Amino acid sequence: MSGQTRSTWEKVKFKNFVQLQRGFDLPQQDRIYGKYPIIASTSITAYHNSFKVKAPCVTTGRSGALGEVLYINQDCWPLNTTLWVKDFKSNHPKFVYYKLKTLGLEKFNAGAGVPTLNRNHLDEIDITLPDLPTQSRIASVLSAYDDLIENNEKRIKVLEEMAQRLYTEWFVHFRFPGHEKVEMVDSGTEYGMIPEGWEVQELYSLISIISGFSFKSSTYQEDGKYKIVTIKNVQDGEFILNFTSFINDLPTNLPKPCLLNRGDILLSLTGNVGRVCIVYGNNHLLNQRVAKLDPVIPAAREFVYSMFRRREFQQKMESMSNGAAQQNLSPIQVKEVKIIIPESKILAEFSSLTAEYFDLLVFLQERNLTLSNVRDLLISQLVTGVRALK
Repeated sequence: MSGQTRSTWEKVKFKNFVQLQRGFDLPQQDRIYGKYPIIASTSITAYHNSFKVKAPCVTTGRSGALGEVLYINQDCWPLNTTLWVKDFKSNHPKFVYYKLKTLGLEKFNAGAGVPTLNRNHLDEIDITLPDLPTQSRIASVLSAYDDLIENNEKRIKVLEEMAQRLYTEWFVHFRFPGHEKVEMVDSGTEYGMIPEGWEVQELYSLISIISGFSFKSSTYQEDGKYKIVTIKNVQDGEFILNFTSFINDLPTNLPKPCLLNRGDILLSLTGNVGRVCIVYGNNHLLNQRVAKLDPVIPAAREFVYSMFRRREFQQKMESMSNGAAQQNLSPIQVKEVKIIIPESKILAEFSSLTAEYFDLLVFLQERNLTLSNVRDLLISQLVTGVRALK
């Protein structure tokens, strides 16, 4: 590639960069499932049978959540909580997407109560732009990282689905290896008939449930060596690396299990209760209202995680929770839940087959973290002209 220098860049007003347009109303009762994404302020939330904007579509949050910028390479329906780029003004659409991500749009909040982005407030701000060929080259470099991340995310989803299918086949339909030679017997419980040699026992016979530590908020910092894991970090099968509280020094009375390790399983005890995810990365500390599921025997790890990932089991956790304003789940209640525990030989075989799935899943998540960090650094440098392409 030819070199890029600062002299190829020019300063323009935002209004000469792109034109933003408010999204479109689409009440819940008018939505008909189809193939076109419905775009809210931070993500795709559903699908509809018609669209308003042809691809590519670049959006950002207008109301509620500000600052998130999305690139959707499909015809879609941006909701009225978004602003979408109506006119790219001859700029490269993917470059526009990356450029908007560098502008800190959340700073332009014009709402007194609900955060609101007024597009008119952006028109007079100054931004710097390169020529179109340079925009295209920058977009190509950054898109390569996004493509790698997306491919890894697809692989992660496939790995999860493979483990779930195997779990369902073995432990729900009881079609495990050698099942033809095993008799079904009455368990004497709500589970009815189960394979001979299997048992219905309380969950604590397989795992310990370790509650998080009550950190003093006065010790929190905006940045630091250790990251405090809260319920916001524990989503449905996804460990979200979005931290707001940090500390530099470990409390002297911090229980050792609250310093998390790669591969630990976390359980949400508040809000979206019963959700689990696997830890990746380093220097994470377990906060209260999040629990760690620590297998009593190593072979139980993959079985327990797969069980908690099932929607039916999550619904059971939800039914056990209490709280008027926010759901709360008791670790004591969780460990007393009765489950079907397979014969140790079958449990070990399931573990040996699926352990590599979960190890690869964690590796891919860590790989995506590295790719995201490099990409974000390049965005801050290439899109602003601080660094030149060679």
